[in-house]
Amino acid sequence: MDAISRFAILTLATIFAGAAAFAMTWLFLRGAFHLMQPATASRLEATAASRPHYVRSKLVQGTRASARQLALHR
Repeated sequence: MDAISRFAILTLATIFAGAAAFAMTWLFLRGAFHLMQPATASRLEATAASRPHYVRSKLVQGTRASARQLALHR
């Protein structure tokens, strides 16, 4: 009788541990998906992001000059 009760307790503890592990995994997975969602932008930021971005000519000319210097030194 003692062996049967110990086996029953072990079985119930195993089932409980499996259910707890499944629940924790599910909660962590849902939390990860929640954290991966993009943050919502305010209306002002959304309209500013839709405007075209113009490239500064200084940056383009500097990049060209750097590429020329690199090509000359090779």
